[in-house]
Parts: sequence; structure tokens; C-alpha cells
Amino acid sequence: MTLIPPEPTPPDTIVLIHGLWLTSRSWEHWADRYRNAGFRVLTPAWSGMDDEVEELRRDSSPVADLTTTQIVDRYERIIRDLDRPPIIMGHSFGGAFTQMLLDRGLGAAGVGIDSAGVKGVLRLPLSTLKVSLPVLRNPANRHRAVSLSMDEFHYAFTNTMSREESEQVYQRYHVPAPGGVLFEGALANVNPQAALRVDFGNERRPPLLLIAGGADHVVPPSVSRATAGRYRKSTAVTGYKEFPGRPHYTVGQAGWEEVADYALNWAVEASKARTPQPSR
Repeated sequence: MTLIPPEPTPPDTIVLIHGLWLTSRSWEHWADRYRNAGFRVLTPAWSGMDDEVEELRRDSSPVADLTTTQIVDRYERIIRDLDRPPIIMGHSFGGAFTQMLLDRGLGAAGVGIDSAGVKGVLRLPLSTLKVSLPVLRNPANRHRAVSLSMDEFHYAFTNTMSREESEQVYQRYHVPAPGGVLFEGALANVNPQAALRVDFGNERRPPLLLIAGGADHVVPPSVSRATAGRYRKSTAVTGYKEFPGRPHYTVGQAGWEEVADYALNWAVEASKARTPQPSR
């Protein structure tokens, strides 16, 4: 008699990981939408960034020496404590951390939105360099939390939005970012021990969708396409979707609902189709 394996239990939880210069507050719209769809939604902050935006602006010292390893290890602990593998979604550096967590065998499926590049992704557009310079031009910033000016934020996050709209976003969401994390990303391809790395050939990792904004200055589509291309050596599912005309502020710009729904629908279907594999 042939035994029919049980259907995998669908994920009931979504873990949202914010990016650089933002906090978990940046997910407030997505979190509400996903909760209304019946999911449990967790929006844990990076280590040391649990305080409100206003407090982090007043005192950013708790995140001055934050590292990639500390951040990703924290999310791993949170995810391993869940009853079943969640859908993991990350924006910007949170997208890179999502890739790392999937590579560790965590999650039912993952989505990287405007995902920062990991070691092995060699594309470095001029707009990306321009966004990074406020931090990278001073080596001392490796141990500091660094803010963007309003003009810098507008160029980086909200370049397709009006100045008035951009200032509202800046006031509600922007916080100083741990410079060391950006240095780790910038130097990943020349550091043999880089923390920001994955095994592109890992065939056991959960499905991954990479979403790009067509007008993104921080992570232009060429970077997301290059990342997707590196995963071609793996038989694990990798998807790519580009939304034309969208900036780096994908999680909140008008029309974010289309992106949020596409990400969730893709992740749910991909997790259903995946044959469960044990963690490494």
C-alpha cells in the first residue's frame, strides 16, 4: 500500500524585517493588512532598536556598534521559537537578512523587497554609492549611528514623491542607522569572512521572491536581477518581480497594497508547493 504524505501545514505567521534608516514602524500598513487577512504578524526590530522612532533619534547610542550577525541571530531565535515556519519578508537590508535566514533553513518562504546585495553580488550602481557616502566617507562611522539629512533621504527613499510627502515620511519613520552594518555590506565582496553572505547553491532553502522597484536609487533593479541570477545554480525556487516607477520606499508609497498582496500571494503559494526539508 502506498502511503500518501500529509499536506504541509500552511504558514500562519509573517515575520517582517525592516531596513536601514527605518524601524519596525515602517511596516505598520503591511502589518495591518496582513492581520486583517487572518495572519499573525510579528515586526521585531533589530537588536537595540525596540524604542520608538522619537527616542532613537534622541539617543541612538544603543545601536552604534550593531552588527549583521547580532541582527540575524536575533531573528533566528525569534523564528525558531515559533510553532511552525513563518513567511519571512524583509525590506532593503532586511531583504538581505531574509536571504540569510532562508539559507539557514528557516521559514516556509521568503520575500526580499528592494533587497540589499549580499556577498557575491557585484553590481554597484552610482546611485547606490551616492546614498551610502554619508556613512562610508568617514571610517569612524563604523562605530556610530548616522542619520540622513532630509535631502539625502528624499534622494534615497522617496525620489518619486513630492518634497512635502517626503518630509512627512522622513518625520514619521527616519532614524539614525548603525554605520557598521552598512560598512559590512559595502565591504562584503572584499572580506573573506563577510557576515552578509549566503550559499547561492543551497538546494534546501525555502522559496525566495525578490521584488524590485523600477525607480529605486538605493537598490536599483539591476542589483535585484543580479541577485536573482546568482541563485540560478540552485534548484530551490527563486522568483523575481519588478514594479515600474517605484522608489525604495516601497513599503509605504501610494500603491503599496499591490506590492504587499503580490508578495503574500506568492509566498503562500510557494510554501504550499514546497516539499518540506529538514533544517541543516
